[in-house]
Amino acid sequence: MVTSVNPVRGPAQPELGPSLPEGVRVRILRTAHGDRRAAAELASALTERQLTGVDPLPAQPPVLLRAYRQEVRALPDTTRRLLLLAAADQYPVDTHAFLRAVTATRLDTRPLVTAEVAGVAHATAGGIVFRDPWTRIAAYETASVTDRRAVHLLLARVLRGEGESPRRSWHRGAAALGPSRRLAAELRAAAHTARTAGDHALACALVERAAALSPEPSERARLLARAAADAWRSGDADRARRLVAATDDDALGGLLALRAGNATDAFDALLTAAVRYAEDGPGPARTDHPQHAAVHLLARATEAAIYTGDLRRCREAAAVADRLGIVPPGTLGGLAAAFEGRYDDARDLLKAAAGRCGPGGDPTLLIHSGIAALMLGDHTAAATATVRAAASARAGGDGVTVPQAMEFRAYADFWTGRPRAAEAATLEALRQAYTTGQDNGACHLQAALAMFAAVTGDEDVCRERAEAARSYALARGLGLPAALALFALAFLDLSTGRFAASAARLRALAGFGPGHGHRAIRHIATPHYVEAAVRTGDTRVARAAHADYDHWARTVRSPDDLALSARCRALLASGAEAVEHYRTALDLHASGTRDFERARTELLFGGALRRLRHRTEARDRLHSALEAFEHFGSPQCAAAARIELRVLGEPVSPVRGADDLVARLTAQQLMVARMAADGATNREIAARLLLSPRTIDHHLRGVFARLGIRSRIELVRLLGEG
Repeated sequence: MVTSVNPVRGPAQPELGPSLPEGVRVRILRTAHGDRRAAAELASALTERQLTGVDPLPAQPPVLLRAYRQEVRALPDTTRRLLLLAAADQYPVDTHAFLRAVTATRLDTRPLVTAEVAGVAHATAGGIVFRDPWTRIAAYETASVTDRRAVHLLLARVLRGEGESPRRSWHRGAAALGPSRRLAAELRAAAHTARTAGDHALACALVERAAALSPEPSERARLLARAAADAWRSGDADRARRLVAATDDDALGGLLALRAGNATDAFDALLTAAVRYAEDGPGPARTDHPQHAAVHLLARATEAAIYTGDLRRCREAAAVADRLGIVPPGTLGGLAAAFEGRYDDARDLLKAAAGRCGPGGDPTLLIHSGIAALMLGDHTAAATATVRAAASARAGGDGVTVPQAMEFRAYADFWTGRPRAAEAATLEALRQAYTTGQDNGACHLQAALAMFAAVTGDEDVCRERAEAARSYALARGLGLPAALALFALAFLDLSTGRFAASAARLRALAGFGPGHGHRAIRHIATPHYVEAAVRTGDTRVARAAHADYDHWARTVRSPDDLALSARCRALLASGAEAVEHYRTALDLHASGTRDFERARTELLFGGALRRLRHRTEARDRLHSALEAFEHFGSPQCAAAARIELRVLGEPVSPVRGADDLVARLTAQQLMVARMAADGATNREIAARLLLSPRTIDHHLRGVFARLGIRSRIELVRLLGEG
């Protein structure tokens, strides 16, 4: 086996400039293979459109490569030939045939000593290990066309093992002298084999080479579009964009816009492509199944409409599907019906969509099942569908879809009271989204992380993530993450007693149209708006909002939605009437899954009972709520329960586990403290958590203050003892 390594060249996070968008920063690091000098060179050459993430990043740092090529050219010819053979075996397709080629031709490997002395590469039992990827590329690109062809033919000759035919075809294609229909056909077949095995990166390389060898321009365009689709599914968004630029495929352009561009433009492109597939047959990027492709594109167009919050566009897409005789995805019809106020129809369509969440299946349709389940208030089904979507995507080598599934899994985790457990998974999905060029999805995940931070008491993190999400979302017309981020801030205000600020944010959310807000977020925020409005004494708008919420809850018959509607009625009532509504709410919560909201209902009920002088039951409800909030890791809500108990004159134990470091720190503070104790710098911690170094510095100051220490040395000792 032949591999390459990347040496450590300075800090893990290179100095790329504070104004560089996080998505661009992460992709530059990936493009540079983590090389600090390469990353800095690439960053310095970015255009305005590349800086905003619209255009693909440059593939290689020319100045650095120029120096590396000179270094390779200075080596003896015999050494360079061996390095060329090793490089061709690794770049751009890893074929693991170097040692077999050396054995088959009885090559003398002693000249490799010169490369080792020069620090360019060294030999191991498994093959040649290059100093870094750029040295490997230089070793390949400095060779003559004749020498490259010879090593490719040699490698093709020794690749005769089971399952090696795609890589053998790659080398045969790389050795071709000019266009060849026969080789192009062989490469297409090899790409199909690789794609079926889930190796989309290999499939992309094979199809792209097939396009270069195809003599017909129309066939080249079709193959480049197919290569772009494979590049996208392999997670290489920049390569996909470069390839799409050489085609006129509006379907792929719409998909890229959906994940990293303007969602309204994406909707238009995807709907246009769906019509073309349905009316004219398959285009250059797809298969011989135009109806299947049209349904898939309608599903993507629905996602674009969901992102923008412009649910009228779902009605437009549903009308197009009806005109074309296509059965649209259930989520599309359900959203259109809900927008038109046809709640019974919406319920039936969404239930049908949510029911299609069995194991396996198309990841996109499974994600839609999860979305439908979320709208119905069935968070268990939503979690199941999105987990299966991620598993199905991984099984098919479609890693780019995994963070998309996590975007909607986060809602289920939030409502069922698992913010700490969900935060790590969502953070990993955020990294994947940035790495694969899905900045729109990353924005949505940032908003979800803001929501988790609001629950777990990390106010600074909540504000930073919400600000990052809203700033990006409003520039791209993404109403969903913009609304979710605003809701996170409103929830933070509500849980910390800033009721007027919370009510103002939630009223603003109700007034924002597509691109700035979202009806679904406004809907799920209604119970919190009612609470904030009651606290401020202005319930006129809240009563109207509750009426619509109650209509939907009674239609879908979700126990949790019905429970929250009953809680709203309790808040809007008084005396014995309020008590009965609270009891109804808790009875309904018992059949639901939103344990966190059940605890909030108990907190509000306990306060109402205290004011009515029902001291015994008030004490029981408040202790139950306090225990739940401590379990969920929600310090603000726990503090509110303690205040109510103190007003009752009830002795309240100190924060559970006060001698335990975990109990003294917020979730984010604990994560930062552990990384700092392991020796990570503030900048390295910021890079891992995708936060600013300023926020990490603030967290460490908070950690030191809460633990009563002054240095990292004391932190290491405390955590070691813990």
